Amino acid sequence: MKNKDTEPLRLRWLDPAQPDEAFPPINQALKEPNGLLALGGDLSSTRLLNAYRQGIFPWYGHGEPILWWSPDPRCVFDPASVHVSRSLRRILNKKDHRVTFDRAFETVIRACAELRPGQDGTWLTPAMQTAYTLLHHQGWAHSVEVWRNDVLIGGIYGVAIGGAFFGESMFSRAPNASKIALVSLARQLAGWNFTLLDAQVGSAHLYTLGAVDLPRREFLQRLSGALALPGRSQAWGSRMNPAD
Repeated sequence: MKNKDTEPLRLRWLDPAQPDEAFPPINQALKEPNGLLALGGDLSSTRLLNAYRQGIFPWYGHGEPILWWSPDPRCVFDPASVHVSRSLRRILNKKDHRVTFDRAFETVIRACAELRPGQDGTWLTPAMQTAYTLLHHQGWAHSVEVWRNDVLIGGIYGVAIGGAFFGESMFSRAPNASKIALVSLARQLAGWNFTLLDAQVGSAHLYTLGAVDLPRREFLQRLSGALALPGRSQAWGSRMNPAD
């Protein structure tokens, strides 16, 4: 997913036999590569949820140890302020698609793992897919699906804790399908009073939709407030066409 040169002598190796092990203080994260904090450990639900609650996420490729990150700045959305351009609004208003939540999580994560043009590998390793699928069955990880004529054309998945949603990956098999998924997700999160949609690392595509970069300290303050809010884990699968 990204070009990463690690500096293992400056980083702590986590013990895979201790999933509740504390992470190093976030202020120890490297500046280059930006945000690399620790290596190793495991992808157990306990460790993953502890990581997200501290603003940390895993991101690594085939043949690498698990790498844990907390970049500075952090790319985020305010769910209530996602920008919908005039052209995107017209696409949303066409009603030639259908949006669902948690109807095809495993299909979405497999689609996110597919190689894209110019890629020679994926960070969504089989171990990552298994770990997030388990989080989904436990009620923590969720997906948004975009359908056209009963064919899945786009989607996004991530982890919800309290009033924070941590976006992990999205895909598109038709023009603008991932944008439809993201806007639909943001609108539903805003309706549920979520206050933070974490996009992790910025891109031109995300900035056009209203994403902003926050200094890590400000991000952690926003995260703390969001985590204190009640979650909505039981409501996801019942939602369809949240943009209507």
